[in-house]
Amino acid sequence: MDDHLNRTLDAVGPRLKRLRMHRDITLTDLADETGISTSTLSRLEAGLRHPTLEQLLPLARAHGVTLDELVDAPPTGNPRINLRPIACGDGSTIIPLTRRPGGIQSYKFVLPTGNDDAEPDLRTHEGYDWVYVLNGRLRLVLGEHDLILESGEVAEFDTRTPHWFGATGSGPVEFLSLIGKQGERAHVRAAPKGRLPE
Repeated sequence: MDDHLNRTLDAVGPRLKRLRMHRDITLTDLADETGISTSTLSRLEAGLRHPTLEQLLPLARAHGVTLDELVDAPPTGNPRINLRPIACGDGSTIIPLTRRPGGIQSYKFVLPTGNDDAEPDLRTHEGYDWVYVLNGRLRLVLGEHDLILESGEVAEFDTRTPHWFGATGSGPVEFLSLIGKQGERAHVRAAPKGRLPE
């Protein structure tokens, strides 16, 4: 094995450990996700064992990175991101815009024309959400507030508050969403005049 390949493989272990620590999961959690034993994962992270392709594939999938990122392959000079839209059964589309695990995640949502008489199904979960409307009108039900956000408007809220998004009857809506762990908020320099109470 040549020196360059050895150095590349030696660097994978510390990178694997950083990715796992960034996600704040244990070796046992990762073993459950990947089917790789905790002892093997520990040896890989410590650099005591070089990873095989059969190990790298589930590890890259679990950490939300590409194989190139996992082994720190040289850049190809192509800055394009390969976006993989997720089509939902209700006609909406979700496009993940970030690939790294942990931290704030970004998505683009495209919702078909809504029914203004539809009863919202409010949900809650851990986290913090920041929403920016690109096109159309977004109906946001947040607790007791029923709001219409126009193109260019922003909303920011704790997702433990019951909430629901939908397009209005006036047409489809496209919006960006940044979602972070509880307490992890998007930082903006200037707050626009919002519709949401402080």
